[in-house]
Amino acid sequence: MLPADNHVHSQWSWDTGPRASMLATCERAVAIGLPSVAFTEHLDYTVWAPDDPATALGLTGRRPDYHQPIDVEGYAASIAECRGRFPDLRVLSGVETGEPHLFAASVAAHLRAAPVDRVLGSLHSLELDGRLVGVNRMLTATGAKDTMRRYLAELVHMVESSDVFQVLAHVDYPRRSWPSGAGRYTESDFEEEYRAVFRALAAGDRAFEVNTTSPLASVDQVRWFREEGGSAVSFGSDSHVPGTVGQRFDLAVAVVEAAGFRPGRDRFDFWRR
Repeated sequence: MLPADNHVHSQWSWDTGPRASMLATCERAVAIGLPSVAFTEHLDYTVWAPDDPATALGLTGRRPDYHQPIDVEGYAASIAECRGRFPDLRVLSGVETGEPHLFAASVAAHLRAAPVDRVLGSLHSLELDGRLVGVNRMLTATGAKDTMRRYLAELVHMVESSDVFQVLAHVDYPRRSWPSGAGRYTESDFEEEYRAVFRALAAGDRAFEVNTTSPLASVDQVRWFREEGGSAVSFGSDSHVPGTVGQRFDLAVAVVEAAGFRPGRDRFDFWRR
């Protein structure tokens, strides 16, 4: 049996296109045998509150035409429709909070107004010359390996300074844009940095996501999480179109099992050590 997909996007995320559909994603999830999906739409900020840490740090804003806010009412109506039409599929509401440690006040205000079942924490950008810059651009601007080490160090800071999220998404997100000129990406080159992130996650009793859109984590990487005290693994396709929900979960399950984790209390639970 496949595990729950805890990282899915629909038409209510700003970076999805015309093929995105919450209903079609649920249809696909039922067809392939997923027990549950969590629609964790992007919660990103281009204008931040006066009491956000980003303001205190003097960071300047991102393009408002790029990161769009969630249509809370439309999203909630879609969730309700999917729950009605697919009673055998557990449909969770959620958000993927981008840089939650920098936008603590804004994230808290959103969640007070529109609470959800599942909150992911993500790091997509780093500071460069007083601005938040996507890590895909940073890889070439400041060097791939240096950027990766800085990224993982910032993840430690994010985990230790924000308790709003339950799951850390795509721990090595920059790998998706790894430059060909930087040589082959080797996880062991960054083992100590990964372990520092995993220690912080374990200290907060939070889950590590095996993301199947990213280059798939190795057994070694998941085992490092376990050795540093991590106790819960979440599976996430990071799907942005219906056809990729639950993608490569058979391979991800094999990796997670080989690292010493097993299904949790029920088919909806995280996997446990």
